[in-house]
Amino acid sequence: MTAEGTPPARRERANALRALAMDAVQRANSGHPGMPMGMADIAELLYSDYLKVAPRQPRWADRDRLVLSNGHGSMLLYGAAHLAGYALDIDQLKAFRQLGSHTAGHPELNVGTGIETTTGPLGQGLANAVGMALAERLLAAEFNRPEHEIVNHRTWVLLGDGCLMEGISHEACSLAGVLGLGKLICIYDDNGISIDGEVGGWFRDDTPGRFEAYGWHVVRDIDGHDPEALREALDQACAQASRPSLVCAKTVIGFGAPSKQGTADTHGAPLGEAEIQAARKALNWPHAPFEVPEPIRRGWDIRERGERQVDGWKARFAAYRAAFPVEAAEFERRMDGRLPEDWKASASRAIEKIAGERKSEATRKSSLGALEAFAPMLPELVGGSADLTGSNCTRHSGSVDIAAEGGGNYVYFGVREFAMGAMLNGLSLHGGFIPYGGTFLVFADYQRNALRMAALMRQRCLFVFTHDSIGLGEDGPTHQPIEHLESLRIIPNMRVWRPCDAVETAVAWREAIERRDGPASLALSRQTLPFQERSAEQLAQVRRGGYVLRREAAGEPHVLLIATGSEVQLAMGAAGLLDREGIAARVVSMPCAQVFMQQDAGYRNSVLPQAVRARVVAEAGVSGGWADIAGPCGRVLGIARFGESAPGDRLFEHFGFTAEAVAALARESIASAGNLKST
Repeated sequence: MTAEGTPPARRERANALRALAMDAVQRANSGHPGMPMGMADIAELLYSDYLKVAPRQPRWADRDRLVLSNGHGSMLLYGAAHLAGYALDIDQLKAFRQLGSHTAGHPELNVGTGIETTTGPLGQGLANAVGMALAERLLAAEFNRPEHEIVNHRTWVLLGDGCLMEGISHEACSLAGVLGLGKLICIYDDNGISIDGEVGGWFRDDTPGRFEAYGWHVVRDIDGHDPEALREALDQACAQASRPSLVCAKTVIGFGAPSKQGTADTHGAPLGEAEIQAARKALNWPHAPFEVPEPIRRGWDIRERGERQVDGWKARFAAYRAAFPVEAAEFERRMDGRLPEDWKASASRAIEKIAGERKSEATRKSSLGALEAFAPMLPELVGGSADLTGSNCTRHSGSVDIAAEGGGNYVYFGVREFAMGAMLNGLSLHGGFIPYGGTFLVFADYQRNALRMAALMRQRCLFVFTHDSIGLGEDGPTHQPIEHLESLRIIPNMRVWRPCDAVETAVAWREAIERRDGPASLALSRQTLPFQERSAEQLAQVRRGGYVLRREAAGEPHVLLIATGSEVQLAMGAAGLLDREGIAARVVSMPCAQVFMQQDAGYRNSVLPQAVRARVVAEAGVSGGWADIAGPCGRVLGIARFGESAPGDRLFEHFGFTAEAVAALARESIASAGNLKST
């Protein structure tokens, strides 16, 4: 494909990007040169004429968000950010894919260098962007006033065939159409190539028709190497107020590499020195590797333009502050991610009130109670459910449904667990919100990679998972989580809370809200759980992840009974049985093992004395992760097979989850430890 008549200066700027991409990939002997070379004309036009960003003030609240969903083409983003003036010098490009550099193989969240989200798992950047665009819409509805517009920016997405093959693209884009996100503009790199070759053998969708069916504005068959055709398409997209846009740009992967362009050979491997030299000749780029002439650099540099845009916004915000000082302060607090000044005291009072109510109820209902208490304090809470609102108990009395226009704080995500998770990440990444979303724990599998990305990006997202064990009952093994608690706990930086009653549930919510460096998963019961009595000291210790709920009558304990969630009541019952035999049993509730293990050694030993080797851990799920806490003489009551369809209480009895079973294991552990002198 050629683009006759393309202005030389613009084409030269795009060729600078192509050259940096092929040079960096060649130097690393690893990477994906084809997409950056194919999308260089698109990126050059975006940065030169459309993106509202400020490289010297990259965290400016009203900047456009640019998401590279096809993240394997990361050199497109790195090269453009470098040339545009972000704090990403040429040495970083030379260190592409090397240890400690800011130019990883796939883009990793770094707003300072223009990277708004971590991408690479295809389709998720697109879904993140839907969340970002929703965040912009909600903030504009909440804070803008007539004659005072402080939120007005777009979310741009670059994506490829792979993103559109992934099912998450359907989930997210279908919902984006329903929500009418007019400031979401996606540019589809329609080059017809993926890793395995020409996509016609496995991807023949009518993509424009598909997006039109979603309710999107679609521009078909644009020459992705013709800036004027692209400009016309992007201008049409920018004019859309109530529909997201998809611009379908026909490009040549590896554009400029004479013998490899248009083939999968350019997708995921260096071009090779001979092909690079041929590409330099074909592109009329006679410069040495990583060399960009100064006139071309000046043509790319958007720092001064960005400063003018920021200065204009600051002037508008100053006028806004003068007219609406309370709203201005609230906007700044929200965008900084700070909680209200009175949050800690108010949250503590709310938890004390919940403790005083002494409710025995399902912890999913306790979760709604926590939401009812905390949501009025936190207008930044925005959430929803994947078509399980009534079951997940995620819609509090202050919820306002989000529709195709205006604001709100509650999203009906529909049966779209994966997109929900990735959109929560986008809402968090944008800033101004603490997002939460609900589904059944067993369906964490559907959103698994979004959970992983939340942890990797250290985002404050709350994942509400109800129906947390075989105790959900009659829906049977397809809906009864077995391996899920352990699988969530092994995600680095993911905190998993499994509370035993209303008090622990409220504390779990508070801790998840206060944490700024990672997500939380809340595993909640369908069935009613009994309220547990606590002293003020015990109430204060819940936040430490594990604490002594029932202390032995006197002396040292003979055995430690450790449990989470619905199994805490079994441990309490077993302790009563053992008391009658003269066996001193301590009950430890451990709603969050990860938080407990982060406590100082002195506290951990005060809860789980090392000298007490007789231990039982009870949790209705796969139990291998409890081995370290159980120790060599301990016993673990878990379940390593799929469930059955029956009432929950019958299933607990059937699978041996009873107080008597816990007591029996305690006796076994005591015998193994040999630390019971007399009974």
